Amino acid sequence: MGKEFPPSSHPPPIKTSQVSLVKRPHNVEEAEKQQQQQERKRRLENITRLLLLLLRNLIETRLNKSLKSAICSFTSNLDTIQREQRYMYCERFICILRILGTTLFGVSLLLGITAAYIVGYQFIQTDNYYFSFGLYGAILLSHLIIQSLFAYLEHRKMKRSLETPIKLNKTVALCIAAYQEDPDYLRKCLLSVKRLTYPGIKVVMVIDGNSEDDVYMMDIFTEIMGRDSCATYIWSNNFHDKGPGETEESHRESMQHVSQLVLSNKSVCIMQKWGGKREVMYTAFKALGRSVDYVQVCDSDTMLDPASSVEMVKVLEEDPMVGGVGGDVQILNKYDSWISFLSSVRYWMAFNIERACQSYFGCVQCISGPLGMYRNSLLHEFVEDWYNQEFMGSQCSFGDDRHLTNRVLSLGYATKYTARSKCLTETPIEYLRWLNQQTRWSKSYFREWLYNAMWFHKHHLWMTYEAVITGFFPFFLIATVIQLFYRGKIWNILLFLLTVQLVGLIKSSFASFLRGNIVMVFMSLYSVLYMSSLLPAKMFAIATINKAGWGTSGRKTIVVNFIGLIPVSIWFTILLGGVIFTIYKESKKPFSESKQTVLIIGTILYACYWVLLLTLYMVLINKCGRRKKEQQHYDMVLDV
Repeated sequence: MGKEFPPSSHPPPIKTSQVSLVKRPHNVEEAEKQQQQQERKRRLENITRLLLLLLRNLIETRLNKSLKSAICSFTSNLDTIQREQRYMYCERFICILRILGTTLFGVSLLLGITAAYIVGYQFIQTDNYYFSFGLYGAILLSHLIIQSLFAYLEHRKMKRSLETPIKLNKTVALCIAAYQEDPDYLRKCLLSVKRLTYPGIKVVMVIDGNSEDDVYMMDIFTEIMGRDSCATYIWSNNFHDKGPGETEESHRESMQHVSQLVLSNKSVCIMQKWGGKREVMYTAFKALGRSVDYVQVCDSDTMLDPASSVEMVKVLEEDPMVGGVGGDVQILNKYDSWISFLSSVRYWMAFNIERACQSYFGCVQCISGPLGMYRNSLLHEFVEDWYNQEFMGSQCSFGDDRHLTNRVLSLGYATKYTARSKCLTETPIEYLRWLNQQTRWSKSYFREWLYNAMWFHKHHLWMTYEAVITGFFPFFLIATVIQLFYRGKIWNILLFLLTVQLVGLIKSSFASFLRGNIVMVFMSLYSVLYMSSLLPAKMFAIATINKAGWGTSGRKTIVVNFIGLIPVSIWFTILLGGVIFTIYKESKKPFSESKQTVLIIGTILYACYWVLLLTLYMVLINKCGRRKKEQQHYDMVLDV
């Protein structure tokens, strides 16, 4: 039975832990609103989280790529540096090998020739040694044949490039060096300059001297080039010497004025303080600066062929590794004397065989002052060193053109010769002036030989070979002459004289074939000048190699220098003493009949040779020369 409560009492309380109390919204709209807010908040959080994740991945990827790129770049640069270093080391190694190779070749060649000369091995010889042909003679004969062959091949190359078209868009400046020039020669020079066919060529003539006696050259320049179309300036100093009472600032201003004058005018003539030919050339080079592409050089006694500049530009345009080119220098006054005529045939041989051969191998060792052209960019790499050249403690003041050529060769650039570019230049007509000229040229040759030897390795082996052959030949020849004249017999002396003329005839015959002109046969007469005068002049040049000066006088007033006769007189005394000694020695023994016959035949042959050539000279050359001089005819023959 259940227990009953009384009606007035309350029921027992309910425990709160046993009942869950839920708070309910007042209506449904409020609940939905809260639910949407929570959903949006959740989506925003997800989007933010996703963006942060993407940003983090992007940053990490970017950093990785940058780091990777930096590492790759560093590695690549390191590889490039290493490759450049390896290339540099290889270049140095190859350079050392070339130096060793050319040195070994040159020394071996010299020792071989010396051994052949000393041993005197004979291929052919007759009884009593009336005739013999040995190893040393074979070497010299081979040299002449090889030299002539390569000269012929170079002339063939010139013919093939005869009609090569070029764009005449390079700028060219012609620099003329003048010093006490003969007015007639200077006029001819400037008139030929006006006839040059190269468009827009700039002309800069610098006169070495600013006294009243030099003004006539500036007057001739303005007369020929036109007073209204040229600029002139009489400079009291030059680039290296200040005038009297001049300050550094005024000197600098005058240099700037000269440069501005040259740059702003097509034709300019500058008279400056005397300083020598190198100072004159330096003024022209420095004033031009880098304003032109090519610089042509010319002497004030030179007549230029109208196409001379165009033909030299062709050679420079054809090969960017050619730094300089020279042309065919012929003689303007070749009919004035026998000296000038023999010089004319010697010039042709020197340029069209010797330098043509050098040009085949890209190593012409002297671009002559009357006609040459250089890349201006190269000139300004060494113009200061060229001007400040010293030898044995003295500043050099001659051999400017040869050293200019050697500076180009020292940079590894080739030097060429083209017979398509021609000029006529004056040469001495008196023996003494010619002798002084040859002595000066010999000084520069031997001095530049030593400088040039440092760059043999940068060029073809022919450069080393020819330097050894031509450089030491005079010494072997002098030794041969002295030995024959003092230790030989009369027949040996006569045979030597016959051999000299025979070799001259062989060379002149090939030159006549190449030129297509029989006049080259007179080249054999030049051998007498070489034996009697050039040999002692070369020895005198070596003995006085460090003496400075132009080594010549101006052509307006000829100054005769008798010093050159001293070595020639000594040489003749030595030869005469040898002949007298040999005759005295031979006279002690009676000549056999066969020896007498040989001597008579040899003497008759030698005499006939001279009579024939001298007769031809008197009949052909003298007569032709007088006629051409009367007609004022100057011929620049195209020898290709």
